[in-house]
Amino acid sequence: MVKNDPYAALRFKEFNIFLLLRFALVFGWSMQFVVIEWQVYALTNDELSLGIIGLCEFLPAFFLAPFAGHIVDKKEKRNLFTLCITLFSLISFGLFWLTSESVESTWDQNAILFGIYGLVFFGGVLRAFFGPTIFSLIALLVPKAVYPNAATWSSSTWKGASVFGALCGGFLIAWIGVHYTLGFIFLLVMIALLLVLQIKKKPILNKVANESIKESLKSGIKFVFNDKVILGALTLDMIAVLFGGAVAIFAVFAKDILDAGPKGFGILNAALSSGSIITMLATTYIPITKNTGKKLLVSVFGFGICMIIFGASKIMWLSVIALFCSGVFDGISMVVRQTILQLKTPDEMRGRVGAVNSMFVGSSNELGALESGIAAKIFGAPLAVVLGGSVTLLTVIVMSLKNKPLRELDLQEDIENHYEEVKN
Repeated sequence: MVKNDPYAALRFKEFNIFLLLRFALVFGWSMQFVVIEWQVYALTNDELSLGIIGLCEFLPAFFLAPFAGHIVDKKEKRNLFTLCITLFSLISFGLFWLTSESVESTWDQNAILFGIYGLVFFGGVLRAFFGPTIFSLIALLVPKAVYPNAATWSSSTWKGASVFGALCGGFLIAWIGVHYTLGFIFLLVMIALLLVLQIKKKPILNKVANESIKESLKSGIKFVFNDKVILGALTLDMIAVLFGGAVAIFAVFAKDILDAGPKGFGILNAALSSGSIITMLATTYIPITKNTGKKLLVSVFGFGICMIIFGASKIMWLSVIALFCSGVFDGISMVVRQTILQLKTPDEMRGRVGAVNSMFVGSSNELGALESGIAAKIFGAPLAVVLGGSVTLLTVIVMSLKNKPLRELDLQEDIENHYEEVKN
């Protein structure tokens, strides 16, 4: 039996640098999402406009993801990550400029709105590359035996940054306004850019010559769809995010239902993520590799229940508790999914598998924002969230009955084998 080391991944210098830059980047990205959602709803007072934001980011992120995965597998990861961060800094600066007094005094409201949509679309293009690049880079920073621990710390950092980013986004809007909050986000992105340069260039593991883009994309997609465990894990997360998530319409709940204002908006965003980070940090001490499949199914089911409670609630404290508990379940499912992908993906296919993961889960955030906006427009925000949670529960029930490999998944043996490889 391998002794669990909760700090195994943190014993590698470059992985620590990666965590710092990822925190800065996600912290800024999370705040930027909150600010954009708040600003657009303030400009339009229309729930559908929040869905349009999701559509603008979903389209490029989804359709470019397969090509991005092919490119990531063929390119050096550190430099590609640096390029992505550099381009993201242009988006942050563009939003900072669009909300300046000079622009607001000379441009009409629609021009500013379409300018924001355009920058969000550009962000979707970058999202197609960010996911597979980060997924591939993590595997080059630590040994294979440490992948589960690295996945936990990376996911915890991502969620931690989301917590404080969402919370600070709401509070900073109230304290210093939208414009200066976006200026602070630009500064965070520049810090991430300086940190990524502290990581050395990495070898390119996919050296297959004369492979066409079509063959490369086909092999990546075929690998995912032929593995019932990976496909099942991705499907569960996709449905939970696409239908069960309600982040895109938190502004509606904060302003119109709970009467909580921008501070309450930040608290709602942070409550969801805070439960996740606490759970993920706990999994560094208490691994969830035993009966992994059952734990994944239970966690997604619990997430759906919590979102139904949130949708039905008209009391601020109950809504916050429901979101916190949903974050706890979401944290478990995220760690399990990332560990499955890291352990079961061949090194030469990490970019393409990471891209498929982005299509299933990453892009479902944006498509989910569109779904939430449309559903809120048709049914009203509370009923839309309740229906989404119900779809999540139904999906878990079907998956538990139809996908035996996922239901019986236990990762402990895989981890034991990787430790034995290191010893030998």
